[in-house]
Amino acid sequence: MNYRHAYHAGNHADVLKHAVLARLMEHMKKKEKPFRVVDAHAGIGVYDLGGIEAGKTGEWEGGIGRLAEPFSPDVEALLAPYRAVIAALNPGGGLRHYPGSPELALRLMRANDRLIANELHPQDAVALERQYLHDPRCDVTSMDAETCLKAKLPPPERRGVILVDPPYEVKNEAERAVRMLEQGVRRFAQGVFVVWYPMKADATAETVLSGARDIGLPGTLKVELRVREAFSGGGLAGSGLVILNAPWKFDLELKPLVAALAARLGIGSWGRGEVSWINFPT
Repeated sequence: MNYRHAYHAGNHADVLKHAVLARLMEHMKKKEKPFRVVDAHAGIGVYDLGGIEAGKTGEWEGGIGRLAEPFSPDVEALLAPYRAVIAALNPGGGLRHYPGSPELALRLMRANDRLIANELHPQDAVALERQYLHDPRCDVTSMDAETCLKAKLPPPERRGVILVDPPYEVKNEAERAVRMLEQGVRRFAQGVFVVWYPMKADATAETVLSGARDIGLPGTLKVELRVREAFSGGGLAGSGLVILNAPWKFDLELKPLVAALAARLGIGSWGRGEVSWINFPT
């Protein structure tokens, strides 16, 4: 496994994923009963945007770097939890450190909620363990993502968010992501499953979306942000999330947020945002 998220931290895909995850965490806290987050591809937790890796690509400049200016008050209210975590990581102001999904989850969850942060890459797994060694709410594991979900679902709390965020390095990774969804839902039918997918000039997005549709779980939501035209060899043109068991009326909350992000992050006139149901909630 060669993928290192440090090269891509804070890019437009991260902004979409983390802004939505932050909103989802707020929904989970509306009930007093504790919940568990299982992050199957956790990375290292916190990223240095001034570091060598982020400096080589500069991807964050086209993502979180474009969010310095505030949006409308309504959109800022939706972004508030996400922005609060970023501000806490940069107490002196500015933007040097960026939260990965485990950092975002831990800073937004409560004392009795729990996180399983899983990372397969050996070097990143060590960094992740070091980052959260002293947080009793977090259990760091280092195993294949599919194995992790088989081992950790269902959680004892019977409430949870499962984040599947593969790098899509290998040819069959989209099919594998769908398989993890299918297996996860069988083990934990009431869980909120979030799967990220890239939008490129290939069939990856449609494979994930078609697989999620075929699972047939009511309340399956599609959230997409496209920043430019996709063309062969052109890399990442946007990204999306499939959310199974999405909270009630979550689509209405995300539509203005995603529209605002698309307008801000789109290159030229290419900013496109979509929030729609794959399978309607019952």
